[in-house]
Amino acid sequence: MQTFHQPVGRSILAVGFCCLLLSACTQNTNTSDSTSTDTTMTTTNGMDSTGAQKMIKPTAPKPAWGQNMTDEMAAVIEKLMSYKVPPLPTLTAQEARTQKSFADAYKDVAADNNIVLTSNTDTTGKDISVAGGNIHLRIYTPKTGRSSYPVIVYYRGGGWIITNLDTYGPSADAMATMADAIVVSVDYRQGPEFKYPTAHNDCFAAYEWVLKNAASIKGNPAKIAVMGESAGGNLATAVSMMARDKKIKMPLHQVLVYPIAGYDFSTASYMQNDSTAPLNAAGMKWFFSNYLNSPADGSKPWISLVTANVKGLPGTTIISAEYDPLATEGKTLADKLIAAGVTTNYKLFNGTTHEFFGMADVIPQAKDAQMMAANDLKNAFSK
Repeated sequence: MQTFHQPVGRSILAVGFCCLLLSACTQNTNTSDSTSTDTTMTTTNGMDSTGAQKMIKPTAPKPAWGQNMTDEMAAVIEKLMSYKVPPLPTLTAQEARTQKSFADAYKDVAADNNIVLTSNTDTTGKDISVAGGNIHLRIYTPKTGRSSYPVIVYYRGGGWIITNLDTYGPSADAMATMADAIVVSVDYRQGPEFKYPTAHNDCFAAYEWVLKNAASIKGNPAKIAVMGESAGGNLATAVSMMARDKKIKMPLHQVLVYPIAGYDFSTASYMQNDSTAPLNAAGMKWFFSNYLNSPADGSKPWISLVTANVKGLPGTTIISAEYDPLATEGKTLADKLIAAGVTTNYKLFNGTTHEFFGMADVIPQAKDAQMMAANDLKNAFSK
């Protein structure tokens, strides 16, 4: 696998927009899909209803903090800002879960530009037992009709606090389609109702379930990878660490999309991204305060990946966004993995913000990032 080292270089941000957030339209506990076909929308290569490539632009000047954003990214941020969502630190977790989100902004921009979003997979639901309760899995199966597929165990973002399976459905659907793999999206329990390390343990339990039950969902138990976005990238890495430490079958590969990888608010990207949307420094502090039992948890290996032992982890793909407080720690984690002998493919996508990955029908860089992830996964599955 090719190894990339792309600098995070960007200018100091001007005072800009107030905190906007990674909120879901409904609480996570409301997500249900049973065994019916899911209505998740995914990308169709940025085409309008006539098949022409859309030229998407914002209607107002770009925010002071994001002058180098691509036009398409700026259009999504403009739509997100139009919702006038209160700053995350002013909300309770329960209130934050009811706000309009980046996923809504993506769908609305697509609709405004006559872009049709469709699903490319069949989905079913499965409840599994975990310590102290149950969690839900949504299983995305490609429509290619194979008898057996590789499996990607996927962990959504939301700072361990907000969002649901629907919020990140476009990412899961796209990965199932592009990697021709079953994606098992994990509906782990969230803080503050369930504090650290509940989400981490739930995600490992889901990974163990897939190892033992892959064949029952047309999955190949010899070809399993993990993937996550934001908090999900943190969870995916922690699952790989737990598998290594417990000496059970390791994932063949891990894809980490703008992962939470540290607890240091003085990094360059934290300092530069105090006004960005949909995530900024204040929002990240709010997430930590709602999930961790105390600041001491921030130094633990499953949270502070950049200071953890990463030797022996599977080959890794790390995708970062320019306007994101997590950008520095993503690069630091990539460097740490390379130093530990882990084959690592890293790329910073300039002109993008946190949460761009699932927006491929509107944002060309998202399609490129999805192709990068899918190609690395297919390469790992082919070995």
